[in-house]
Amino acid sequence: MNTLSPTRPRKPVIALASLSAVCALALSACGTTGTEASAEDGNSESTSEACADDSSTTSADPVSVKDDTGHQIKLDKPASTVVSLEWQYTEDLLSLCVDPAAVADAKGFTTWDTAEKLPENTTDVGTRQEPNVESILSANPDLVIIETTSRDDKIVGQLEDQGIPVMAMTGADGKDPVAYMKDTFSTVAEVTGRGERADTVLAEFDAKVEESKKALESADLDTKEFVYFDGWVNGSNVALRPFGQGSLFGELGEELGLKNVWTGEVDPAYGLGQTDIEGISKVGDANFFYTGTDDPESEDYVELLEKNDIWSNIPAVKDDRTFAFPSGIWTFGGPKSSEQALDAYVEALTK
Repeated sequence: MNTLSPTRPRKPVIALASLSAVCALALSACGTTGTEASAEDGNSESTSEACADDSSTTSADPVSVKDDTGHQIKLDKPASTVVSLEWQYTEDLLSLCVDPAAVADAKGFTTWDTAEKLPENTTDVGTRQEPNVESILSANPDLVIIETTSRDDKIVGQLEDQGIPVMAMTGADGKDPVAYMKDTFSTVAEVTGRGERADTVLAEFDAKVEESKKALESADLDTKEFVYFDGWVNGSNVALRPFGQGSLFGELGEELGLKNVWTGEVDPAYGLGQTDIEGISKVGDANFFYTGTDDPESEDYVELLEKNDIWSNIPAVKDDRTFAFPSGIWTFGGPKSSEQALDAYVEALTK
């Protein structure tokens, strides 16, 4: 998706025919950074401390885990030398106190996913779209985790030809994105023998949901309706991507008692739509949550929005109810990224 900007990562998610314009742009990854502040490093620091003091056990029992393609992963013992080819699984491993042996796009992870801190000496095996197989094999992994919807994926075949077990995960499920996020985390925990640690992390996430929900219950909100979106500059125009029903960030907002009112067409896996300034203006009085870009190499779509008369007359804009999420919150991450998102919702609506 380098046609959006050379540094702006996005996910291969848009499948609907009416979203074909975005499809051409969305073949490499998704996610943006916010415009007001960097995401706090509290999660990564607390996880680092938790891992330093971690007393949870690692199972030594044989592993038999089914991945999202239905393939059974059978190991004599839990995987300990793991290569992650997608940021979500890199984050999940770190949350489980498992330092990955190698990852795809280490620099990108450090920039776009601040929920966990990647050790500086972690081997980088190339891009998430085209990782270097030789680099992966050099890490001598006992497991590689990849995001793909098919085991016919070229990388899967190349690794399995070399006897490397590959766990293929689809990355999202629009039917219940929060449950899928948690299930994925639990699957990564199971294959690495870190079930006890996973129980702790998921309990912390559930507690954060309840804490955040109570915080908003006591808040005097003008409306509970919202739309979450990101965007980019496409030529001289602004393209916007709403996170509709089936999106992780949209569902996290609804977990807090808010109502996601984006009703436009979205892809079935990630719940992502496509619109422009005029389209986003039709959502009524809803609050706006968004991520922009603080990347000096990318044109800031928010600046263009603010120069547009249609944007200026949207109720949320006139009433100062537009809220930029902090940068570095990965919109397709695991429990710790999701906790960051919950904090951002609460901070925006209660400050």
